[in-house]
Amino acid sequence: MTDASSKQPFEPGRVIATSTRPLTGWRRWLPGLGVLREYQPAWLPKDVMAGLVLTTMLVPVGIAYAEASGVPGIYGLYATIIPLLAYALFGPSRILVLGPDSALAAIILAVVFPLSAGDPLRAIALASGMALVSGLICIGAGLLRLGFITELLSKPIRYGYMNGIALTVLISQTPKLFGISIEQAGPLRDIWRLGQALLEGKAHWPSFAVGAGTLGLILLLKRFERVPGILIAVVAATIVVGVMGLDSLYAVKVLGSLPQGLPGFAIPSVGMSEIVTVLTGGAAVALVSFADTSVLSRSYAAKTRTHVDPNQEMVGLGVANLAAGLFQGFPISSSSSRTPVAEAAGSKTQVTGVTGAVGVALLLLFAPNLLQHLPNSALAAVVIAAAIGLFEFKDLQRIYRIQRWEFWLSVVCFVGVAVLGAVPGIGLAVVIAVIEFLWDGWRPHYTVLGRVEGVRGYHDISRYPDARRIPGLVLFRWDAPLFFANAELFQSCVLESVSQSPTAVRRVVITAEPVTSVDVTSADMLVELAQALRAVSIELRFAEMKDPVKDKLKRLEVMAHLDDNVFSPTIGAAVDAYIEEYAVNWTP
Repeated sequence: MTDASSKQPFEPGRVIATSTRPLTGWRRWLPGLGVLREYQPAWLPKDVMAGLVLTTMLVPVGIAYAEASGVPGIYGLYATIIPLLAYALFGPSRILVLGPDSALAAIILAVVFPLSAGDPLRAIALASGMALVSGLICIGAGLLRLGFITELLSKPIRYGYMNGIALTVLISQTPKLFGISIEQAGPLRDIWRLGQALLEGKAHWPSFAVGAGTLGLILLLKRFERVPGILIAVVAATIVVGVMGLDSLYAVKVLGSLPQGLPGFAIPSVGMSEIVTVLTGGAAVALVSFADTSVLSRSYAAKTRTHVDPNQEMVGLGVANLAAGLFQGFPISSSSSRTPVAEAAGSKTQVTGVTGAVGVALLLLFAPNLLQHLPNSALAAVVIAAAIGLFEFKDLQRIYRIQRWEFWLSVVCFVGVAVLGAVPGIGLAVVIAVIEFLWDGWRPHYTVLGRVEGVRGYHDISRYPDARRIPGLVLFRWDAPLFFANAELFQSCVLESVSQSPTAVRRVVITAEPVTSVDVTSADMLVELAQALRAVSIELRFAEMKDPVKDKLKRLEVMAHLDDNVFSPTIGAAVDAYIEEYAVNWTP
C-alpha cells in the first residue's frame, strides 16, 4: 500500500505538465489521445528507453505473479501486454505501470485453487472471469463518480488487510522455495503442512539453494534504487541453472519453453456453481486494486504536479482489467515496484508502457525459449520479495502510540485475512470500515455551550466548568450530521440537557454549524422534538445552520412545524435575540 518513491523530494526538472485543471470532453475519457496531441519529440527517446528497461522487469515479475496466482506463467505475460495498452489509452496517469501484482495473488489463488482442481485451462478461465468482474465494477464505479469510495477504508484498516495478504502470499510461496508441493488449505494449516514436510525430509535443497540465493540477491540490491535487482537475480539464477544443468542433474524444476504467439480473444466460461465465488473474488480484487492504484496515482500526480481524476482512474483500471479478462489474462493492478523503475529510467508519458507491452510481445513472438531454464524457486523468491515489501509495521507503531483502538482494528483485519483467507478477510475489513465510519456519526461528541471569562465565543462547559450559562437558554452543539442512526440519541441528549439546566428553560438553540446533512428519520425527529418542547413552553431555534441543510428541512416538510424566525446567522445573534426578547439580565 505504501510507495517509497512518493517520499522522494519533488524534482523541478521532472515536471511534465504544470496544469492541474481537469480534462474535459473526449480528452477526459481518452486521456491517452490527449497526451499524443501535445506530445513533444524530445520525450520519445526517453519513453522508449524507459520502456525497454521496464520490459526486462515485466517479464520475470509477470511470470512469477502468475504462478503465485495459481495460473501458468505465460498468462502473466498476457496480463501484462493487453492491460498496458488499454491503460495507455484510458488511464489518466502518465507514468503509472499496470500489470499482475503480488497484492492480488492471494485473492486470485483463493478462488482459482479450490475450483480449478489442478486444471490450468480451468484456472485461467476462472481468473479471467474475476478480471471481467473487477473491470466492470471499476468502470461502473468510475462512471457513477464513486472514485472516493476507497477513502472509506481508513489507513489502519488498509494496513491490516494488506499485512494479512502479504503473510498469505509469503506462506503460499515458501513451499515452492523449498521445492515442496503441498495442498493448500488456508494460511495456518499451510504452515503446519510445510513444517511437517520439512520434518519428513521432503525439502529439495538444490531448489532451495537457488531460490534462497535469488531472494538474498533481490533483497541485497533493493537498497540501490536504480539497480534492477529482480532482473539481475533472475538472470543469474537462470544462467546458473542452465550452465550447470541443475534441472537435469538435480531435478531443479524450471519454467520451460513458453508458448509462441500472442494472446487471443476469449470469453471465459464460468459455471453457475462457480459464479458466486468468482463475483465475490472479483469484487475483492476491484477494491484492493483501486485502493492501491488510487494511492500510487495520487502520489505521482502530486510529485509531477499534474491532475488525475480519481473517477477516470477507476475507469482506466477497469478497462485494463476488462481487456485482461477478454484476452486470456487475470486481474491486474498498478505496481509500486515497476512504476518507480519506469520513472527512474526517465519515463515521460504512457508511451513507456506501450513500449514495454511491445517488448514483451516481441519476446513471445521471437524468443519464447529465452527463459526456459528459469527455476521455479527463483520465481517464488521474486514473489516473496514483493510480499515482504507489502508489510507495514513502522507506521503501525506510530498508530499504536497515538490511537490504540485503531491499531487493534488493524490487527483484527490482519487476523481476519490470515485466518479466514484473503476474500473473506477483505470482506471483514470492509464491514469493519463501515462500522468505523458509522460509529463516529452514530455516537458523536455533543455538548452544552457557555461563556468563558477572557475567551471569545461560546465553549464546551465540560471543558470549562466555570463557563457562564445564559439563564433560561440552552446552547446545544451536535458535532455530526443528523441521520437515522443518531436521530433518537440526538433527541434524548437535547431533552437531557434541558432537564439538567440550572435554570428553568425557555429556549433551546441548536448550534448547527457541524450538522452537514439531515435525512427523513432525523427530520421527523426534529418535528417530534419541537412539539415535545412546545408542550412544556420551550422554543426550538437553530444557529449557524448551512443553507443546503435549511433547503433539506424545507424539502422534508420540517419548516411547517417550526416557529417563524427559527434561524440565526451566528450563536451570538441567537443569544442577543433571546436576551432582548425576554429582557434577561445577563451580560457577556
